[in-house]
Amino acid sequence: MFILDKFTLNRNESVLMIIDIQERLAAAMKFREQVIRRSNTLIGAAAYLGMPVIVTEQYPKGLGKTVADISLDISKALTFEKTTFSGCTEEVVAALKQLGKRKIIVTGMETHVCVFQTVRDLLACGYQVFVVGDAVCSRTKENYLNGLALMSLMGAVVVNTEIVFFDLIKKANTAEFRELLPLIK
Repeated sequence: MFILDKFTLNRNESVLMIIDIQERLAAAMKFREQVIRRSNTLIGAAAYLGMPVIVTEQYPKGLGKTVADISLDISKALTFEKTTFSGCTEEVVAALKQLGKRKIIVTGMETHVCVFQTVRDLLACGYQVFVVGDAVCSRTKENYLNGLALMSLMGAVVVNTEIVFFDLIKKANTAEFRELLPLIK
């Protein structure tokens, strides 16, 4: 049964981590609208389910702040500026330890740089990591695919937005499901 735990999400054990969906970086991404839309779906579900959200911003003086299209009240998220490519900074690790969650759901930009290095470092810290494949992107398809493949080989579970959404909710015949369903339609 333990092996299946690696592939199971539970709202009480999970954190949503949004990596570097920033103004100037997003402008260079062909699939930015999809990543923003899918990240918003997960942000909405996390907010409703009471899950914590961590946001990282890579050198915001140069790349800008998180895009305005992210439907997130930043004051409710734990937001961290960074200059390292990995979002797994000392401050983020301290916040994760304080939250006491062991499963990290990851979206963001770019798949093969900041997302990859963050996931690698989260795995090294002992977290179970779920990379949302349709909510991450790179400037090229090759870099995107290579980043996903490497993260999977390292032990991250590559999922999609609907897998995360439905696994967190678990049941269809509830008021919660009916209220959250518009997020994926």
